[in-house]
Amino acid sequence: MKIAIGSDEAGFELKNQVKGYLEGKGCKVVDVGCHSNDPVLYPDVAESLCKKIIDGTCERGVLVCGTGIGMAMTANKMPGIRAAVGHDAYSVERMVLSNNAQVITFGARVVSYVYVTRMLDIWLSLEFKDGSSTPKVDEMCAIERRHAQDER
Repeated sequence: MKIAIGSDEAGFELKNQVKGYLEGKGCKVVDVGCHSNDPVLYPDVAESLCKKIIDGTCERGVLVCGTGIGMAMTANKMPGIRAAVGHDAYSVERMVLSNNAQVITFGARVVSYVYVTRMLDIWLSLEFKDGSSTPKVDEMCAIERRHAQDER
């Protein structure tokens, strides 16, 4: 699986640990930044990562900031992207199986590396399948399209 990864300065250390973990599991990882502890605007990093998913360069993405919240909010502004904070095992499962989320976010000030690896193992093991949640995901996409048309 090809996964994009990105962070702001608050998530820089955790992002690098996660990158190594994913590579160790055989994933191809595309690092969209940041590349130091210098302050950056996390929305720019989230946008860069989401573009990799939208254009098909990557299948999924991992974003890390202080809480994971801002990255998720920004990612969800991008057309076709569904992102959520990976705060517990059940939510991680449902973000994929019920919502077909391609992006998972974490808060480096909230969770530990060991916790993140456990959540990533769940996330990587799952794939959205057509079923009872398909109409809900389709409706999310339809709402997005309607609002995009309204803005034109």
